Amino acid sequence: MKALFTNTYESEFVSTEIEKPSPKKGEVLVKIHASGVNPIDNKIRIGVSPYASPVLPAILGTDLAGVIEAIGEDVTKFKVGDEVYGLAGGVLGLQGTLAEYTAVDADLLAIKPKNLSMKEAAGIPLVLLTAWEGLIDRAKVQKGDKVLVHAGAGGVGHIVVQLAKIFGAEVYATVSQQKASIVKSYEVTPIDKNTPVEDYVNQYTDGKGFDIIYDTLGGQSFDDSLKAIRHYGQISSCYAFGTHTLATSSLRSASIHGIFVLHPAISGEGRKHHSDILTEAAKLFEEGKLKPLIDNRTFTLNNAIEAHKAVSDGSAIGRIVVDIY
Repeated sequence: MKALFTNTYESEFVSTEIEKPSPKKGEVLVKIHASGVNPIDNKIRIGVSPYASPVLPAILGTDLAGVIEAIGEDVTKFKVGDEVYGLAGGVLGLQGTLAEYTAVDADLLAIKPKNLSMKEAAGIPLVLLTAWEGLIDRAKVQKGDKVLVHAGAGGVGHIVVQLAKIFGAEVYATVSQQKASIVKSYEVTPIDKNTPVEDYVNQYTDGKGFDIIYDTLGGQSFDDSLKAIRHYGQISSCYAFGTHTLATSSLRSASIHGIFVLHPAISGEGRKHHSDILTEAAKLFEEGKLKPLIDNRTFTLNNAIEAHKAVSDGSAIGRIVVDIY
């Protein structure tokens, strides 16, 4: 099979013919139709994510959508021919998805939403799981909550705002002026990202603060979240790197949740929960309650390096996906 190898950090991919893998106990063999590209994929490629990086040379790529071609021992929930999607590899010892095939733990996969193309489905898993874990599993969003999402038109953000609406929350999102129309299409109130924190807290919460804040950016965005949360509110962040003083939120008795969506793939802990989330989300996509936002550019294994660059240069409008089959 054809696969793209990363031999050294910051280098170009090397196209290589290797033997097709065989599924081991608990695994399935997937013919990959599309591979989603996330910012973390590029960070791994350039060597700035040591907590997730595999030993090189390695095949990168975290998300996939494809068709099951073979079933390993003890796998009962899938059959040959099933169309699946999932956050399947590309970290530490797991083969990535920039390849024609992969043998992957069945607990990392779920049946693909029937109404979505392979390309659409491949752009979902990492951002969906990150959004779900932070908003539903950890912050436990409820009907009537006032939810603020930083970068609500981004990869994780556009899923968070939709999930919050599904749960009956009153949703706001910081965005650039150019992307305000995206969050408006989800019936979410856009807040210009340059608006001072105090101004939008006063305007939308009468100075009390938001019940839940989902920070997808880190840095100043996380610090702003500490100021904008209400007393006993919930802050989830999937990018809380850096040095932060938590005194502001501590005085509000706020709870802070760090979301590291790659943990199940890396550790083996909680993999089935990812499958369960993807299964529940598939119903929401099929019911039209959730909609993916996919960048309309075409990338293949031949120019996958350009897809990696696109997730880091700010040019993407929606999820970046590499078409493989």
